[in-house]
Amino acid sequence: MSSADPVTEPLFPLPAELAIDTDAARRITTAFIRAQLQQAGFPRVVLGLSGGIDSALVAYLVAEAVGAENLLAVLMPYRSSSPASRGDAEEVVRRLGCASELVEITPMVDAYFGAPGREDASALRRGNAMARVRMIVLYDHSVTWGGLVAGTGNKTEALIGYTTLFGDSACAFNPIGDLYKSQVRQLSEAVGVPAEIIRKAPSADLWPGQTDEAEVGFSYAEVDRILWRLVDRRLTPDEVVAEGFDAALVDRIDRMVAGAEFKRQVPPIAKLGPRTAGIDYLYPRRRPRSART
Repeated sequence: MSSADPVTEPLFPLPAELAIDTDAARRITTAFIRAQLQQAGFPRVVLGLSGGIDSALVAYLVAEAVGAENLLAVLMPYRSSSPASRGDAEEVVRRLGCASELVEITPMVDAYFGAPGREDASALRRGNAMARVRMIVLYDHSVTWGGLVAGTGNKTEALIGYTTLFGDSACAFNPIGDLYKSQVRQLSEAVGVPAEIIRKAPSADLWPGQTDEAEVGFSYAEVDRILWRLVDRRLTPDEVVAEGFDAALVDRIDRMVAGAEFKRQVPPIAKLGPRTAGIDYLYPRRRPRSART
């Protein structure tokens, strides 16, 4: 099914309160991409394309913002990655007409876990290593391609901590970081991401059969409705429960958000001098030398 084919049912469950103006979101995110490149002094973008909806949406937005010729999509499968995911990523590349490169990360990951004492590493440890190795690859391609690394994480994942620190959360800028997963799906449909990618179960593809919702134990539509109330509306957990949500689930999500705060902030610095980078020495990414004070 192509993005132009008619559909007779919704592509995804969209909570009514999370519906967005996709035209406005499109304008804002593409303008943001152009501004970030201009600020940093980079003409192009590099991103990891997994075959999932988040990276596909960012690829479409980048192509719309600066042209597909300025986008490099890097496919980085591990030996256990789904062949279908690679196929979906290749379809995005084909439709956009952007440059792409395939980098097999299996030798890099297995070299580390093949050492004595690491052979029995859990799936979680291996998954985190895959995410961090992929970022090594992307930042190396940032040098050879001359492009900023675009992030592909959404607001839901950032809030509940479903992300690997210095792995998939590492990037130079993130166009979709303020979109809940439900909203990512809505905007993806609007920009023409293939329906097969929008419909399929979200997965980090860290091990065979892994899906995000099965791993965390709730649906994105469900968690998004609760997060929107806790974060955007600033309701207390008790107030959210009073609106009809399960108390145990609200408490669990509230604790996940609080527990993942360290992932959303830059590393704290012990302040010793009069002006400290990142605290009171703050400037735009790029500025004329004469602006220094």
